[in-house]
Amino acid sequence: MKFAIIIGTRPEIIKMSPIIRELQRRRDSGAPVEYFILHTGQHYSYNMDRVFFEQLNLPQPKCNLKVGSGTHAEETGRMLIGIEKVLVEEEPDIVLVEGDTNTVLAGALAASKLLLRVGHVEAGLRSFDKTMPEEINRVLTDHVSDYLFAPTEVAKSNLLREGIEERKIYVTGNTIVDAVHQNLKLAESVDTISKLGIDRYLLVTLHRQENVDNPNRLRSIMKGLELASEDLNLPVVYPVHPRTRKRLKDNNIALSSKLVLLDPVDYLSFLKLESRADLILTDSGGVQEEACILRVPCVTLRDSTERPETVDVGANVLAGALPKSILEKARSMIFRRRDWANPFGDGRASQRIVDIIVESMNMVAEGTETTWQT
Repeated sequence: MKFAIIIGTRPEIIKMSPIIRELQRRRDSGAPVEYFILHTGQHYSYNMDRVFFEQLNLPQPKCNLKVGSGTHAEETGRMLIGIEKVLVEEEPDIVLVEGDTNTVLAGALAASKLLLRVGHVEAGLRSFDKTMPEEINRVLTDHVSDYLFAPTEVAKSNLLREGIEERKIYVTGNTIVDAVHQNLKLAESVDTISKLGIDRYLLVTLHRQENVDNPNRLRSIMKGLELASEDLNLPVVYPVHPRTRKRLKDNNIALSSKLVLLDPVDYLSFLKLESRADLILTDSGGVQEEACILRVPCVTLRDSTERPETVDVGANVLAGALPKSILEKARSMIFRRRDWANPFGDGRASQRIVDIIVESMNMVAEGTETTWQT
């Protein structure tokens, strides 16, 4: 049985890493499992890409398409062409994609048109905001996938409402829990915080198109961060995404001296920064999840979230982009009791996902395919 793992961005590398490790473990133990990694190159700088393979001790991709940046059409088109060629040559039995990027959509489309089975890891997430490119990607990917690995019952219910057959849906938990559990001890040895010379801080990430490509919204968020920092008397540690740094410069947006600007940091360094923060403010879906798992209060700098479970358990709150709202939400969350339950599973999602695929594909080979019972 041959797996194709398609990745292209930093979050995909992190969330696919437990599945890659599980496949490697089985192969090393003599199981008839093969896999290869296809990297689209959607993220391509050292700190946004290669360092993750090094730190997480992952095998290098067999193929890297090096698509780089571009419009959504340019990126997705180049990916489709490159992915199709690799899949035709490699002939995998199943293609796995994770999340909601252009890489995910291109991988799922290319595989489905070649009549290859597609597994979507982290299926069923919905923000119900179609102005987000990620929402389009995740919806389309779900509807061409054969295996939909929903992280929660909420995600499963989203899929059922859209008419997807229940037999295709498996609630497995989220592989981000596996990744955090596997990597947190490694992160403790990373000397990140002492280099900053601060003990307490707010941690910020910002990269979503709807935030950074709108100058007024970006300027408003920066003002909100300044107000929160002054009110809470804490500096803001801000690893700046390259896309955001360019937008800040192009729009001449002044930044408060309270912001401690960093270049993008490696995964283990960021995981440690997250675990020690007083409060996290972000527009990243993955960071919302990690904050919840690490029990660090989170303020989401968006008007909607496809991770409503984090809000439901009290770990997260939506603030939008208005300065006053960001300040109020930061005040309300920073002293929140960190006793919420983790809604994303027990850290064994990767094992379940591989079990489901192996069992199901064996049934296909034997002509006895049926619904897998989780």
